Amino acid sequence: HVQLVESGGGSVQAGGSLRLSCAASGYTYREICMGWFRQAPGKEREGVAAISTGGGSTYYADSVKGRFTISQDNVKNTVYLQMNSLKPEDTAMYYCAAVYRYCSGGYWDLRPSQYNYWGQGTQVTVS
Repeated sequence: HVQLVESGGGSVQAGGSLRLSCAASGYTYREICMGWFRQAPGKEREGVAAISTGGGSTYYADSVKGRFTISQDNVKNTVYLQMNSLKPEDTAMYYCAAVYRYCSGGYWDLRPSQYNYWGQGTQVTVS
């Protein structure tokens, strides 16, 4: 069982930046794929970025490439999402998710159905 806690959300002006954090616990000696997802009211949950905690390979949704960066701190068991050049359409609840498997390095890493563990979410509002 994996526990995930997101933080770092808030309100920011268009063009600004935020860094989200996802602290993971409850696992050991395992390769885990971790992803960031977002969901706005009335819209489907969509994958944003994914990273393998072991190898550090990453994958991004086309909508955020060049603006968002996913990274990890293995000592702190924390995954980050650096969000730059934020747009109003980035406004959503952002969720961290994890699954006990290697990331594929492709599209399937951004599908919510692939993940078993989820955090509570952190709100990002861009005006």
